[in-house]
Amino acid sequence: MKTPNEFLLASGSPRRLKLLTDAGWRFSVQPPNVEEIETGLPPAELVYENASRKAKAVSAKQPKALVLGSDTTVAIDEEILNKPTSMPEAKEMLRHLSGRAHEVHTAVKILYTEGSVDLDLSISNRVQFKKLDEAVIHEYLDQVYTLDKAGGYAIQEKGELIIESYEEPLSSIIGLPIELVTEKLISLGFDKTFRS
Repeated sequence: MKTPNEFLLASGSPRRLKLLTDAGWRFSVQPPNVEEIETGLPPAELVYENASRKAKAVSAKQPKALVLGSDTTVAIDEEILNKPTSMPEAKEMLRHLSGRAHEVHTAVKILYTEGSVDLDLSISNRVQFKKLDEAVIHEYLDQVYTLDKAGGYAIQEKGELIIESYEEPLSSIIGLPIELVTEKLISLGFDKTFRS
């Protein structure tokens, strides 16, 4: 297989950028110009569709590049909690999750069009919230900006205030199952070109 000319992350997420960087990958960020869907599909299918849309949009313009798209959402009893649009909505999400377990669904699409690589990865993690009172919700939202995060929270930021337990890997809850992604990319030999 011919070597891709570059490795592109089809996402503007600083969390995905950090996970890939910390794992030693060399890549560029190219956020896709796509409309993500927020409703109308079961949560696991919704994140798969959005990850595919992101990767395909970038790959269509850069067929010689290795492209990675990913999407994450939070669901409780199949009700999807996307990114809150306001602080009152973020508070309401935390109240809704309080004392309950929910699922975090993440999907990844890896494309290298010219090399005929088309891989789909998906993972779901169960997360149990502590019982939260209004003071804790207020304290958490004072310390963590959550309007760009599915479910209105970030497990890696002050998670001890709100999280009782979670299923590994933590990286997929943050937004990219980096261990699984790295394993797949190495199996295809891309580490020789794009990993230090």
